[in-house]
Amino acid sequence: MSGNERQVRVGVLGCADIAVRRVLPAFVAAEGVSVSGIASRDPRRAREVVGRFGGEPFDDYGELLESPSVEAVYIPLPSGLHAEWVERALLAGKHVLAEKPLTTSGAETARLMRLADSQGLALGENFMFLRHSQHATVLGMLRDNVIGTVHLFSSCFSVPARPPGDVRHDPELGGGALLDVGGYPIRAAQYFFGEGLEVRGAVLREDTTYGVDTGGAALLETEGGVSVHASFGLDHAYRSHYEFTGSTGRISLENAFTPSGDHAPVLNISSREGTETRTLSPQDQYVRSVEHFRNVVLGNASYERSRIIRQGELVDAVRAAASRKSPSGVGTSAG
Repeated sequence: MSGNERQVRVGVLGCADIAVRRVLPAFVAAEGVSVSGIASRDPRRAREVVGRFGGEPFDDYGELLESPSVEAVYIPLPSGLHAEWVERALLAGKHVLAEKPLTTSGAETARLMRLADSQGLALGENFMFLRHSQHATVLGMLRDNVIGTVHLFSSCFSVPARPPGDVRHDPELGGGALLDVGGYPIRAAQYFFGEGLEVRGAVLREDTTYGVDTGGAALLETEGGVSVHASFGLDHAYRSHYEFTGSTGRISLENAFTPSGDHAPVLNISSREGTETRTLSPQDQYVRSVEHFRNVVLGNASYERSRIIRQGELVDAVRAAASRKSPSGVGTSAG
């Protein structure tokens, strides 16, 4: 069997909502990937999910990592648990795809990337939107100077409030808006402008009931002087958007980060010649993300290691910039 035909056998640590709704269906639909095992600390839940997606149920994460039938691991656990289980998976000789953020600190992210390199293993941070070609289309338009010289990039990702007890409200599990949704506009800025971004200021709004940030914004600047405005929130109306403002026009995209597989992206372009709406073909970024992981495992593709590390550094820098604004560590406070 050739490398292009070989099945990559994947185990899943946990039965998180994102795994069951989005990623496990993508594993089933993707070419060249099979689900070998699913682990949950609730044995009934593991059996239930295995019944839908296949594989062997495990009631212990460590046992799944020891299984010879598993060569790669997907980790959708709360972000505060990522560092431990990513490290354990790598030390067990497994390739790893972890949900974003890879860890809750830039130093931990860099350490784990070095460990993966030393083990000769793949380690990816699962920002699935990066695999959707709508962003490559926008990047091509910017390079073609469709809106002239870019001066401003503005992006927002916000979602409605979650119920009490949700892991996003737990600081010990890596909760908060910056870690959960703030990384999207920051990672999008890296996609378009590269790693040379610097944080110039930030604010975070704290929910004093839970002790986590529920929203905020950051101002960054590129090496070329483009202003980047990133906003995010966990108790907001849904928004998944970015816009470029240039010297001669604007390009904007709604549903930028979490489009469904049947969604046809719509670009809005304003220039001196007028306004244009361009509809692109639907694409399943979840399946494409899984297939990219397979290709990395087989040595046919790679992850942008330096950008994953820089992402962790930038998130740290946003938190540090917000901390400088008030003794409580947030820019403003809301009960």
